[in-house]
Amino acid sequence: MSDIGYHASHEQFTPSTLLEYVGLADEYGFTDVLASDHFHPWSERQGESGFVWSWLGSAMERTGMAFGTVNAPGYRYHPAIIAQAAATLRESYPERFWLSVGSGQLLNEGITGTDWPIKDDRNARLEECAELMRRLWDGEEVTHEAQLTVERARLYTRPETAPPLVGAALSEETARWLGECDWTDGLITVATPDQEGLERRIEAFRDGSPDGDVYCKVQLSYDTDEDDALEGAYDQWRTNCVPGPVTQTLRTPGEFDELGEEISSEQVAENVRVSADLDEHREWLETDRALGVDKLLLHNVNRNQEQFIEAFGESVLPELE
Repeated sequence: MSDIGYHASHEQFTPSTLLEYVGLADEYGFTDVLASDHFHPWSERQGESGFVWSWLGSAMERTGMAFGTVNAPGYRYHPAIIAQAAATLRESYPERFWLSVGSGQLLNEGITGTDWPIKDDRNARLEECAELMRRLWDGEEVTHEAQLTVERARLYTRPETAPPLVGAALSEETARWLGECDWTDGLITVATPDQEGLERRIEAFRDGSPDGDVYCKVQLSYDTDEDDALEGAYDQWRTNCVPGPVTQTLRTPGEFDELGEEISSEQVAENVRVSADLDEHREWLETDRALGVDKLLLHNVNRNQEQFIEAFGESVLPELE
């Protein structure tokens, strides 16, 4: 059985609105929440950028679901601070918080003025951060000097069990690397209409980590009308369909918007599961689950969140039990 979660998009909605949405998702049987951790939105049209670490305690107090976020330690965040934040949430809400970490994007991490490394160097920095957090969660007093510096740091408040630490990957190459890393408990990746690509990433990860968990953030757009579903995805998510490497040179939502104007509705439909048919959405999710996915975290990329939560809660989630 796969857990079915709701994605709380801090780029698209205010924190107070997202509290209402996660409360509704809890009522309709969603088990998890994936909350985004970004400084900027991906587009001026999305228009929000709430601070997820302020929000998580309120959201976890309000609901009974498990929560996670994808964080890029080592740039705008020091890994010791993220280790402390994650430990506090896990202690406050036992077994309900998990943490995913990735190599980040210039759009968010560049605000500190850091030089932006190439991917291999970012992966090395990510591994260093993950190992530092593991040591802190184990109760060590940590002194360390390499890419990051830590001086006699020790976490005095720790949960009974450390948060699961899940590596984020958008490519087969990164998924394979994560499967070979000792610090990962699992993989989180993105599920789109290209299910063959998803299968290859999962296989690449499990080549090195056959027992590791797999989480998928499912990019979808549901509306009762097919054209509205596509239009909602195009309006809100076309900047997220800009091809990969170039996005690592963009610093502002406006720069993403400029490139997003070159993206067609057809390209959006290649990156987002657009459908007004709930049975089609359910079939996609059943195929994901057949790949051995442990958590399916559903991100309805358009703005009609209440309609999505209610429709999926009533007609999709029960069919997946």
